[in-house]
Amino acid sequence: MGVRREPGAPAAPAAVVLRNARILDPETGDVGPPRTIVTRGGLIEEISASTRTVPDAAEISVAGLTVLPGLIDAHVHVTQASGDFAEILSWTPSYHAARSAVVLHEMLLRGFTMVRDMGGADMGLARAVEERLVTGPRLKAGGPIFAPTGGHVLTKVCDGEVELRRALRAEFRDGADHAKLTLSGGVVSKMRIEALAFSDAEVLAAVDEARLAHRYIAAHVYTAEAVSRALRLGVRTIEHGNLLDDECLALFRETGAYYVPTLATYWAILSGRTGHGLDASKRAAVEDIFERGLESLRRAAAAGVKIGYGTDLHGEGLAIQLEEFALRARVQELLDVIRSATLVGAEIVGEEGRAGVVREGAQADVIAVDGDPLADIGVLAGGRSLRLIVTGGDVLRAP
Repeated sequence: MGVRREPGAPAAPAAVVLRNARILDPETGDVGPPRTIVTRGGLIEEISASTRTVPDAAEISVAGLTVLPGLIDAHVHVTQASGDFAEILSWTPSYHAARSAVVLHEMLLRGFTMVRDMGGADMGLARAVEERLVTGPRLKAGGPIFAPTGGHVLTKVCDGEVELRRALRAEFRDGADHAKLTLSGGVVSKMRIEALAFSDAEVLAAVDEARLAHRYIAAHVYTAEAVSRALRLGVRTIEHGNLLDDECLALFRETGAYYVPTLATYWAILSGRTGHGLDASKRAAVEDIFERGLESLRRAAAAGVKIGYGTDLHGEGLAIQLEEFALRARVQELLDVIRSATLVGAEIVGEEGRAGVVREGAQADVIAVDGDPLADIGVLAGGRSLRLIVTGGDVLRAP
């Protein structure tokens, strides 16, 4: 597939020049005329009609391709290379890190140049990517998932305001970008999906600690009751949220919070990639929550809620990370789906104007695909049309 820089390989050229780039602007939906994109030092230095030679630059023609911002997945678990949580707990730290590095590398090769980890990745992995010890998307890490006694799997258990504040302070001290709390049960969790987790006082304490650290709280929630409660208490991003009602939609608009559905994780089970040990009743529950999630997404999009792209995949399911595009296209306009994985994703991770766009001064994170994703979402969903990935100015894949 052409140019690829693996871990330990020589550094990228001082500059990369993409010629004949027709850039899709996710804000307007317009595809511009052919332009030259010059990247240097990890940033986009110039976008112009210039044909001049750039000294010491790697030149790549993207004629005939559509250029987009690098994709952003706002709900991943890069440390969950297996769908068997018991297996993950048996791994040594060094083996776990190696498996996570493979997951990160594969995400990058799907066109994701930034991801937000929602439970498992620590700041060490983010640093390893930043220092290019690992080839992967830029990583926004939040440390462990927080849950009270009896909560979700693979979590850090905290009970009471003091214990929760202490744990959050430690994570924010060590550089966590955000923190995620489980505020309800889950589809395959031991905690019933309608159950609420943490007291109001505990959630308010967590939101306060995040405010003090200039960070934010994300919430694992499903039911309308849990979503509305989380929004009223100051949670900034709602993860999953498959059972929205009118009150939820009104609160999203009132608070400016973000909605991050994760349809691919249920589709991975329904399509047979994961969930092999689930009994018939659990599988039926997954199918119901998937269909209701589609309806909630349709309603949220119609109501103007700010929606990010998330997948929440594990193990073998990680391979369908791009399928979320096709699933969302069932109920959303194609441009809105692309915006969720670019512009809105950048807002969620605090990189507005620096990520999710192809413009001068932004991060040099771009992809090029063969075809028009606004006419056929399969251009993105299948991954087979991806021809070029540039991340931080490094070329990972080229025709």
